[in-house]
Amino acid sequence: MPGLLRGIARTAVVAGTATAVSNRVSRRQAGRWQQQEYEQQQAAAPPPPPQPVQAAPPPPPPGDDMSSKLDQLQKLGELKAQGLLTEEEFAQQKARLLAG
Repeated sequence: MPGLLRGIARTAVVAGTATAVSNRVSRRQAGRWQQQEYEQQQAAAPPPPPQPVQAAPPPPPPGDDMSSKLDQLQKLGELKAQGLLTEEEFAQQKARLLAG
């Protein structure tokens, strides 16, 4: 009887070890597949289109009055509202206009 129990115990250990190794290999392979899918998706994704460069409006002529500056500010605001100027470009042009 002790020999029979020893044989059953040995079989259980071998089976448990085989299951653990098999599970580990499966998890590792699944991780590699996920990594490959991610890399393929990154490679297949088209790069974003380049942002169009907008020319800045010319600076106001010297000695221009306040109403002209207001008109130019309004035009800048319209360009920004239409999406032709970014917030950053708008702020730069506005600062340049008000400084001049």
